[in-house]
Amino acid sequence: LLQAYNITPSMSRKGNCLDNACIESFFSHLKTECIYLDSFGTEEEVNKAIERYIHFYNHERIQARLRSLSPVQYRTEAA
Repeated sequence: LLQAYNITPSMSRKGNCLDNACIESFFSHLKTECIYLDSFGTEEEVNKAIERYIHFYNHERIQARLRSLSPVQYRTEAA
């Protein structure tokens, strides 16, 4: 399937399964909290939904491990 769409897979060093852990976590959240909850008629609708979700993920979604702040609020406070 990757070859059919001319996509190069992300390859980690052998035996280093944690290299992609943070992005795999993000994509898991994206799929379960955005993609799977809606149906899209066009590529533009998908792109807009992903843009909205990325904004939410960084600016509005609070996390207990970040002292109940969003990632952007946490980084702003730290600076």
